[in-house]
Amino acid sequence: MIHATRGSTRLTTQSTQIQINERAESLLKVLIRRYVTDGQPVGSRTLARETALDLSPATIRNVMADLEDLGFVTSPHTSAGRVPTQLGYRFFVDSIMKVRTIADAELDEIRGHFGVAGNRNAVIESASEVLSHLTNFAGVVKLAKKGQGRLKQVEFLKLSGNRILAILVTENADVENRVISTERVYSDSELVAAGNCFNDLYSGKSVEHVRRDLVRDMQDDNQEAGRIMEHAVTIAKELFVDDETADDVLVSGETNLMGVPEFNEIQKLRGIFDAFKAKNDLLDLLERSVSGEGINIFIGEESGYEALTDCSVVTAPYDAGNQNVGVIGVIGPTRMAYESVVPVVDITAKLLSSALSYQEN
Repeated sequence: MIHATRGSTRLTTQSTQIQINERAESLLKVLIRRYVTDGQPVGSRTLARETALDLSPATIRNVMADLEDLGFVTSPHTSAGRVPTQLGYRFFVDSIMKVRTIADAELDEIRGHFGVAGNRNAVIESASEVLSHLTNFAGVVKLAKKGQGRLKQVEFLKLSGNRILAILVTENADVENRVISTERVYSDSELVAAGNCFNDLYSGKSVEHVRRDLVRDMQDDNQEAGRIMEHAVTIAKELFVDDETADDVLVSGETNLMGVPEFNEIQKLRGIFDAFKAKNDLLDLLERSVSGEGINIFIGEESGYEALTDCSVVTAPYDAGNQNVGVIGVIGPTRMAYESVVPVVDITAKLLSSALSYQEN
């Protein structure tokens, strides 16, 4: 049974270290919420109407001028209203935002995704899909390193020439198929013997442990394992050692971003999609969150990547067996309802952790 509660959400943020008075804070909060909803510059009359403060339009304009001097808001056009800047969003996230309670319907939908049977990566991928669906942005997940699982068995099947199909099965039901090329052609009987020998020696060990042992065995000039063990180590090296640093990033719902007004410019959207395709930048960004606690929020240029300058990334690590193994998150425009996105990412990470831990028991 998978359990998760609406516990407190811990944010890992980059504090702006700027203080403003309560009146300015209230007006900034209303401005950001109105801009997130409408996507249009917010004028003084709208702020006067939507705040509980008894302030004249002139006073509001003066406060807005002060916020503009701080870099929290800007005027896109003369005589237009104001819009929040990335610094304004950062201050809002750090100092003003109150995370909302997740709705029962959303919680039930997330639980439903994790109630479907599947291997570990299928469960993790479903987390990315549900985040995309609930936020209407792109869901992203960094898969757990293969070294986290324990080996159940390996099977080697002969293909044409010197190509071999290697099938790796872990105890948590992950299955990886890979075609590898060897320096010479092996017979069917040699591959069966090598697989049996390998499984006898390494079954039940972590994949990371297997990698280390393979490197040791390949470098040990005095090993007396014989020809079969030599074949097993040589073949398995292509499957394990060469894939030591392999990670993967899955993105779901990237087409949702095509409907975001901020990404109407084709060059801007192409840059974001190229980043999704290349994955290197995303992997580096998610790697920064994997060892942290709670929610991480990267706003605009904080990501460090030009393609994501107009995006915000909200992430949370997930774990299995009380060990952080990956990260899930949402990528959308900086104009997002952070107080609504954060709890969805948070509870999804907690439910995913619970589902993975349940699989291991």
